[in-house]
Amino acid sequence: MNEIPDSPLASAPRLRAGRTDQLGLLRLRLALFMLITCVTLFIAGCIKDFGTGGTGEEVVAFERLHNIDSFDTSKYTTSVPPPTQPTTSPSEHNPADEVMLSLEECRMLALRNNLDLKVELYTPAITQTFITFAQAAFEPLASGSLGFNRNNTPPTKLGPGVRSDTFNADANLQVPLQTGGFLRLDSPLSRLSATNYPGAVDPNYIAGPNVTFSQPLLRGFGPYVAAQGIRIAFYQYQQSEAQAKLAVIRVLAEADRAYWTLYSARQTLDVRRAQYASADAQLARARREARAGVIAEVDIVRAESGVADQVEQILLAENAVQSAARNLKRILNKPGLEINGKARILLATPPNNTAYSLDRDRLIRLALSQRMELLQTELQIAADTASVRVARNGMLPLLAFQYTFGLNGNGRTVNGTYDQIWTKDYENHTFGLQLQIPVGNAAARAQLRQALLARLQQLATRDQQILQVRQDVLDAADNFETDWQRILASQKRVELAARTLDVETHQFELGLRTSTDVLIAQANLGDAQSSAISAVTDYQIAQVDLAFATGSSLTASGVSWREAGLETQSSGP
Repeated sequence: MNEIPDSPLASAPRLRAGRTDQLGLLRLRLALFMLITCVTLFIAGCIKDFGTGGTGEEVVAFERLHNIDSFDTSKYTTSVPPPTQPTTSPSEHNPADEVMLSLEECRMLALRNNLDLKVELYTPAITQTFITFAQAAFEPLASGSLGFNRNNTPPTKLGPGVRSDTFNADANLQVPLQTGGFLRLDSPLSRLSATNYPGAVDPNYIAGPNVTFSQPLLRGFGPYVAAQGIRIAFYQYQQSEAQAKLAVIRVLAEADRAYWTLYSARQTLDVRRAQYASADAQLARARREARAGVIAEVDIVRAESGVADQVEQILLAENAVQSAARNLKRILNKPGLEINGKARILLATPPNNTAYSLDRDRLIRLALSQRMELLQTELQIAADTASVRVARNGMLPLLAFQYTFGLNGNGRTVNGTYDQIWTKDYENHTFGLQLQIPVGNAAARAQLRQALLARLQQLATRDQQILQVRQDVLDAADNFETDWQRILASQKRVELAARTLDVETHQFELGLRTSTDVLIAQANLGDAQSSAISAVTDYQIAQVDLAFATGSSLTASGVSWREAGLETQSSGP
């Protein structure tokens, strides 16, 4: 009996079953690929903070790099009541052109607007990109290639000419490992087509996906060695943050010094104007006494000469005020306070003339814990120590283990070729060891010696800086106490000079002294007042220098900066 062909309805279940098998095989392939990819990525990034603290790096606390502590003199001293301040005559000004600023306001304006500081704060952001650049060495790299080759051979006595066409495609993923090795997934595929070739299968598809694992066992082994590039960039970044913090402290100190320099110039100008008024009053007395016949006419000329001398002193003092105000405006860089503008800065903060007995040992300990120069050196020592360890590893021979697992497929169709692969009919296993031993190893020895010498140099630099910090603190403390003694001495000098002037003036009115004697007494009083102003100003600046020597600032509130700008955090009155 003849067999009846299957109807379309009878063949439909078999078609659906075939499609279901193909769909299940596709899902299996996809699941295996995702599993291999996830395992690879996990191996590549299993260490947290790789090179930035997770592999033995020294991490400086965020607060230490960004927060600038306020220097409270009373914490390190014993206060003494202040002396009476010398008074000067008020100066004339136009209220419409005045800007009243306290010392704290000047500090905040300098932090927000100072151009030198803005330039310096770009450095940490730039240095941070070095970390990203170093971390990019551990990013997976996907690549692929396509190629076509046509080969024509001429006919021979043994047979006709042959033409073959080969199309090659390859896709791979290479993942660097934090252990120093790498994992590579490769999937090559070739299509071969040949004519006039006896027994040739046309076309022929050849595929050979494989996974290669390579790991150094001596030189270059381990996360510590692999993270060296990131580690060095991380230390450089922390150093740049410390340098930026030092720049912030320096700008605060410059603003304080400029503030008190302007105060000194203004007070000195007031003294010169007061001296001019006294000289003019002496000229009036000389004319009155000359008309009464008490003194000679020559005393009028002497008094006029004294007035002329004071005019010159006023001009010099006014120029000093303009220069000091211009310097403060440059530091503040505030809109409306341009250095060529007419705005006049009024100083709202009075001098702090409280005496203190310094605890120098506590100040030195504070400086050694806060000075950013020392922190920068410590970070460099940590980087050099890591370089020594990596250089010691570089002395070892290169011994690398490599394993490759591959599957092969060869068929007339792509599906048939990959069916052979997924059924694992043809497997490849390759194990290998690679050994390299430099004869003499001179390069590695030189690199290790260089790393050791660099570390020794930084250790010597740290000792040098510690000694310098101690000297800075002691010098600042000496200046601080000396300037206080100058305030006391100059105050006494002002009192005596004022009494001498009163006596000389009274003697002149009796005809017992000349105008020259009175003018000398007036000049001595002016010099004493100028000296008192200088002592008061230097005492304020000495406080700034003392805070700077300890790595802090006289700000009433702590300052915290970030790469994107500056922010203030209240830390007390």
